[in-house]
Amino acid sequence: MQSYGRLLIVVVLSALSGWFLFHQTLEKKTAPEVSAGVEKAGNSLYNIRFPDVQGHPQALKQWQGKVLVLNFWATWCPPCREEMPELSAMQNQYKNQNMVILGLSTDDLDKTKAFIRTAPVSYPILAGDIDAMNLAESLGNNRGILPYTVIVDTNGTVVKTFFGRINQQLLEETIISMLKVSPSKEKQ
Repeated sequence: MQSYGRLLIVVVLSALSGWFLFHQTLEKKTAPEVSAGVEKAGNSLYNIRFPDVQGHPQALKQWQGKVLVLNFWATWCPPCREEMPELSAMQNQYKNQNMVILGLSTDDLDKTKAFIRTAPVSYPILAGDIDAMNLAESLGNNRGILPYTVIVDTNGTVVKTFFGRINQQLLEETIISMLKVSPSKEKQ
């Protein structure tokens, strides 16, 4: 009788493993492939729209041709909230040098709007909910980590990604050469 019990357990575990692997493969095949278009021509990324905190749809196309620092965040994420003042200061510092920081919330519009009322920033904020997480995944966030930051050059090519909290020094190491900012101009 014990051997039948063990056999039953092995059969059930095998069936569950097969089901799990099948669904994992299915999910990977149906996931949107935005990154392929982004790295080639930038068109896929720039055709995407998300609502701003007023609820108005905003196309990423309006930032095409700029160095884009795309920061995925959530209202419930402490490291996301910690980096926002620094990102805001960087937006103020480099806004006239063909660079924009864009915050893309992975929360729904109501939560994002309520949070931004209490913690305003100087850069545009869009609310993307699950679509934002799908975009982050297609841009390399295969771990589902927040914050997640993607730097896109003026040609629409993803040049660098960061998992976790970033700071001004990390970002400047990447964007300064793309902006061709002289060191004296950088400190102004």
